[in-house]
Amino acid sequence: MLLSDQLKELAAPVLEKVQAHPFWSGLRDGSLPGESLAYFVEQDTGHLLPAYARALARTAAAAEADAHTALLGRSITGTLEARDRLRQKYAEWAEGAGLPVAGTPQASPVTHAHCAFFNASSAASFTAGVGALLPMVWFNFRVSDDLLERHTAGSRYAEWIEAYHPGAGYGYAVRAFLGLADELGESSSRAGRDRLIEHFRTGIRHEWAFAEAAWDRPEWPV
Repeated sequence: MLLSDQLKELAAPVLEKVQAHPFWSGLRDGSLPGESLAYFVEQDTGHLLPAYARALARTAAAAEADAHTALLGRSITGTLEARDRLRQKYAEWAEGAGLPVAGTPQASPVTHAHCAFFNASSAASFTAGVGALLPMVWFNFRVSDDLLERHTAGSRYAEWIEAYHPGAGYGYAVRAFLGLADELGESSSRAGRDRLIEHFRTGIRHEWAFAEAAWDRPEWPV
């Protein structure tokens, strides 16, 4: 079995729970409280995406193959451009839609843990970094497609859903990341392969936790 197929099987039950989560289902049908979307935008664009870009950079620096460095390097730019695009789009759209303005608060406990995971994994080894980075690529691809396909037309968040989708070309990047996993599945030691899988397993849990946090909006204890 290709490693990418094994990772997809591992992610499938968590992905199903994420897509059914009230945060994403509330986006689809327009019932999500505006405060939850503002919280998501703040945490995602203010903290998580920049941390992801830095983890890409560290992992790219650890790659032995130039093609792997190039793939991850291109993704750094794409991640930061997506951060800027989403934040600008939300700022332009939120006021007219009657939604809270997204500020720049500190990272929430869940976001802090997610960012720390990216940092630690990308510093540990190349395979650990790739394993940690893959869940966000895969979940963003599947969740954004699901939002676009199943959202209620004309609902409160329809315009945001269209802006949130990374575009048809994103599928090429996703396939390249999965191809990287397959290459490492063939070339890495058993320990390296196991390390990639374990960090992927932890990463998909963080994807669930991030959706849960956007719904509950937890704060640090006072």
